[in-house]
Amino acid sequence: MMMKETIAEAEKALLHTYNRYQLVLERGEGVWLYDMEGKRYLDFVAGIAVFALGYHYQDFDDALKAQIDKILHTSNYYYNLPAIEAAKSLKRISGMDRVFFTNSGAEAVEGAVKTARKYAYRKDGRTDHEIVAMNRSFHGRTMGALSVTGTPKYREAFEPMIGHIRFADLNDIESVKAQINERTCAVILETVQGEGGIYPANEDFLKELRGICEERDILLILDEIQCGMGRTGYYYAWQKYGVKPDIMTTAKALGGGVAVGAFLMTEKTAQRSLEAGDHGTTYGGNPFAAAAVAKMIELFEKNDILRHVREISAYFEKELDGLAGKYDFIRERRGSGLMQGLDCAGPVIGRAMDKGLLLINAGPSVIRLLPPLIITREHVDEMIRILDESLRETIA
Repeated sequence: MMMKETIAEAEKALLHTYNRYQLVLERGEGVWLYDMEGKRYLDFVAGIAVFALGYHYQDFDDALKAQIDKILHTSNYYYNLPAIEAAKSLKRISGMDRVFFTNSGAEAVEGAVKTARKYAYRKDGRTDHEIVAMNRSFHGRTMGALSVTGTPKYREAFEPMIGHIRFADLNDIESVKAQINERTCAVILETVQGEGGIYPANEDFLKELRGICEERDILLILDEIQCGMGRTGYYYAWQKYGVKPDIMTTAKALGGGVAVGAFLMTEKTAQRSLEAGDHGTTYGGNPFAAAAVAKMIELFEKNDILRHVREISAYFEKELDGLAGKYDFIRERRGSGLMQGLDCAGPVIGRAMDKGLLLINAGPSVIRLLPPLIITREHVDEMIRILDESLRETIA
């Protein structure tokens, strides 16, 4: 069956909730993906920041195969060794104190929101506490995560949301102060906004916000689902500034392609919030997913991935800046580390895909670049070559 016929079959069977590119991907190797007809693509999407180590990283594959031969699932009525090891490793690299494993980033956000509300409830017994979230943000598509997502088009058809959510502007501390009141229990934001257009939080903004939260006993929740696990050159983007959250969410690259997420918290937050029976999940922290987490962290440390990201990011940003300066219709290059965006107009992504380069958008006008963290200068050069051709054709 050829690719066109395969796509037609998919459209008959799958619920049409994605406007997919007309491409059937069949296998991957390193930083390359191959479609079912054998065409090769340089991958600067990485499954939306998931495949930090690329495809078929041998040590990672071997660890997963070994776990399959042992046990995949036990439920959380019992302990399992991979979950214990994964939690210890995740605590070490994050500096947080307690871990709850989920199956996805959206579930991690749900848990973070519940934690914040329970923390406030245990203080005063009230159920009308509010959360301040950011405009342009994206936290997921489940009802709680959607409620704190600051992009109206995602929420409108599903109103009413969970309620008691206010929105402020990222990097505008006065707008945040204007939304905080005596009922505010938490402020949630992406340390680097992803879907909303690749907007990093400023250091001064984060530090002032941290101070406000400490002064008023408001929990600071940092969503590190897309920008975490090394993408900015730090395990978590907030570590660059030393602005530690009370609750943090993580997923995507955490499992290197295996579906897993987590929310983490400080000991103080843990002791004053969720109790036995308050939250749970059937699959969260299962041995297979936890083995993936433990192995990912081991390989990051063994291969000094953070150092590599910081080194290659400088070259990556320099080359993107050169490209941005070449075309007037590129309004801005922004981002952090290997999470970059080019704000421009035109059908560039489709042209690049035809030439063997995979990119995605972030909002209506931003080209989002999220390569595997193992890319080299040669991969950056090839990406720039194809993207340059695609941009030039856009104005031809």
